[in-house]
Parts: sequence; C-alpha cells; structure tokens
Amino acid sequence: MFSLLATIDAMPLWAWGAFFLFITAMLALDLGVFQRDSHIVSMKEALGWCVVWGVLAVAFGGLVWWWRGPELGQQFLAGYLIELCLSVDNVFVFILVFAYFKVEPRYQHRVLFWGIIGAVLMRAIFILVGVSVIARFHWILYIFGAFLVYTGVKMALPSKDAEVDPEHNAAVRLFRRFFPVAPKNDGGNFFTTHEGRRMATPLFIVLIVIETTDVIFALDSLPAVLAITKDGFVALTSNIFAILGLRSLYFALSGIMQLFRFLKVGLAVILCFIGVKMLIEHWVQITTATSLGVIGGVLTTSVLMSLLIKQPPKAE
Repeated sequence: MFSLLATIDAMPLWAWGAFFLFITAMLALDLGVFQRDSHIVSMKEALGWCVVWGVLAVAFGGLVWWWRGPELGQQFLAGYLIELCLSVDNVFVFILVFAYFKVEPRYQHRVLFWGIIGAVLMRAIFILVGVSVIARFHWILYIFGAFLVYTGVKMALPSKDAEVDPEHNAAVRLFRRFFPVAPKNDGGNFFTTHEGRRMATPLFIVLIVIETTDVIFALDSLPAVLAITKDGFVALTSNIFAILGLRSLYFALSGIMQLFRFLKVGLAVILCFIGVKMLIEHWVQITTATSLGVIGGVLTTSVLMSLLIKQPPKAE
C-alpha cells in the first residue's frame, strides 16, 4: 500500500490531475460533439482521428522529454509504440466480437468508447499496482520476462483461427444469472424496457465481452510496458494514449487487417525481445534508445514484408 502511494507521489498531484483532465476533455469532445449522432465511421474519419491521437501522443512525449529528461522521454515513446503494437490483437478480437453479435457499424463506436473507458480504469490500476510490486519484489521482473518470451513464441507458432463464444465468458454468464437480457437491441441503448421489465440489451453483452477481453490483453500489456520503464507516470500515460487511439485504429484497419499477415510475427519478435531484456537486465543493460530502435525496426519490417510479399493462393 505504501509502495503504491509512493508511486503516485513521485509526481506532483497537479500533473496527474492535468493529464486526466485533458483526457476527460478529449473524450467528452469526441462523444459529445463529433459522435453525438450514431453513424458509420468512414475510413477518412478514422485515419483523421488516428493522426490526432498520434500527434497528441508524440507531443506529450516531447513534453516529458523536455520536462523530465531524454531518458524518460524515450521511455514514453517506446512504451507508447509497443502498446500500440499490442493493440493490433485487440482490433482482431473486436472484429470477431462485432461479427458474432452482428453489431451494426453505426453503433460500434459507442461500444468501443465505453469499453475503452473501462480499459483506461483497469490499466491504471494494473500499472500502478505493478510498479509498486516491482519496487518491493524486484525478482518478479524475471517472471514477467519469461511470460513475455512464452507469449511471443506462442504467438509466432501457427494456430487455428480464434473464435468468440460469449456462453464461455464467465462475466457474461454471471450477469445473465442476475439480470435479464432482452431478445434484441434497442438502437444504441445498453438497457431497455421489454414486456414491462427493465432489461439489458445484447449490445451491453457485447460491452461486457469487450471489457473482459481487455483484462486478458492487459496480462501482456503490463509486463511489456514495465520492461520499458519503471516510472508509474510514464508507464500509465503511454498506455492510456495507446488505448485512446485504439478505436480509430479499429475503424482504420478492420477492413484491411488481412493485408498485414506478418504483423503478428513482428509482434511476437518484439515480445520476445522485451522479455529477454527483462531477464538479462541485471547483467546486460539495453538502453531505451536501442529498445526504441528495435521495436520501430521490427514493426516497419513486418509491415513492409506484409505489403511486398504476396500471399500464395490457397489450394482448391
């Protein structure tokens, strides 16, 4: 408990307050102004928001660089980049979930908005607790490192296509046990009145699946960002900036995800590199600039390979 408070106190309270005030204002602007009416998000709009969130993240990284020095500035950029890479798996799961539940495109933004609000809160808790645990039990870094290497190897191996079955989701089963679910959606509402009873809509079940899925992805995210930085403020802010750009990334990539077939291999290499970095950091120090170069180089190579190497036609 004291270690967690020390993590928060390492930065002045006004810095935490200013950051979360800025994020709240941006989200309110997004939902209250630009997304007031439910509509299908076009590729042009999605790419525009990707640029906005990307520019804001880089500008914030520049602010950290100027305020707290080049090392923490580089750590922010490296943490942001690796969390953005990990977000690609989230995008794939979003596609599966929305296809399974047949969610209309005009309502997908609303689900992702509230899903990401929940993700921000969960990641904040996970990261701050993780930083405090590492501060007290440094040996846990080796467990995190081994877990990242295992995850990277598993991701690189061929596997069957993932499936989404909400009946196997513990949170969905628990919710249905205590709260009735309407047979169909009521526009973009999460709750409705059906046959005189207050019920959740299937759209709310989609939100539960999205939220619980993010908890699983956080298990990869937490060790990855803590391998880059032990500074709670840098770890949390880089993570949140990556999450906030996730909705736009989904709408920009959902139609062309199949083109980036080597991206998962690149992400596996990055996870293995970060895991090895955690395992050997007691004996070999890998600078943040080197980590940033490796992450950027692997990501660029995997994207270029995906675009240049055509997928062979499937046999009849």
